[in-house]
Amino acid sequence: MAEIRRYDIISDTHGYLTPELLDALQGADVIVHAGDICSPSDFRTLQLIAPVQACLGNNDYASDYPPTVRARKVFYGSGLKWQVSHYRERLNLSLCDVAICGHTHTPFLERDEWTGTLVMNPGSPTAPRRSRPSMGRILCEEGRVIDAQIIALR
Repeated sequence: MAEIRRYDIISDTHGYLTPELLDALQGADVIVHAGDICSPSDFRTLQLIAPVQACLGNNDYASDYPPTVRARKVFYGSGLKWQVSHYRERLNLSLCDVAICGHTHTPFLERDEWTGTLVMNPGSPTAPRRSRPSMGRILCEEGRVIDAQIIALR
């Protein structure tokens, strides 16, 4: 039986990790952050919970983070190719299975009609726009997504 892995998806934390967000992240296998972390100490806090795959946002400075955090992050997890960019328009959906973006602070979850790629913006847990505070969660087993959802936070 294939192992199910939990990817918790966040973006636009802007230097503040709420207690509710930190509670929700407990038990994640991987945290994916789509930029505007705005705090090297918050990045380190997230790394204490789970390995972090992150990209830079328009309010982040590359010198504040490890060299693995760059404008567009590509990684492999659960037999899937992931791509993470703060800006949706910088994602190449033909080159990945799962695409994560941020910036708008407005959550959405969809499958691209041309490529079949799962595309998610988790919104923002700390500074939402036109929505409640939120994050995303994607459950995968080898080679496939078995569940994806936007989770409303308080």
